Amino acid sequence: MVALMLLLAACAAKPVQPVLYPNERLKTVGEAASGKDIQACMALARESGIKENKDGQVAEKAAKGAVVGAVASGAWGLVMGDAGQRAAAGAAAGAASGAVVGAMDASELDPVFKRFVEKCLRDKGYEVIGWQ
Repeated sequence: MVALMLLLAACAAKPVQPVLYPNERLKTVGEAASGKDIQACMALARESGIKENKDGQVAEKAAKGAVVGAVASGAWGLVMGDAGQRAAAGAAAGAASGAVVGAMDASELDPVFKRFVEKCLRDKGYEVIGWQ
């Protein structure tokens, strides 16, 4: 189930790129050259060691979900009896939901990556008005 959700989240994600305001620089160089400049700025950010998205957070969120699920279910188990089994079940459910949330968040661009690319493009004379 978790693997299916991760696969669907990955397939639904489309590449996100900056949207440029049609200022004089864009009008002068044209769409093809501006596209190459966008790719060059994105490559420079990656080469500088900036991660494009939050993909490292999937395991972290799964682990946090497991802890929260285990604690919550274990606490309920103390009241109702059989805390151990409930804690294990809660950990599994928490890990699964944490992994799914982490996978969805992983498709989002890192804000530092965005700012780096925007600065690079601004230095080239472009105006970034958003990302799509």
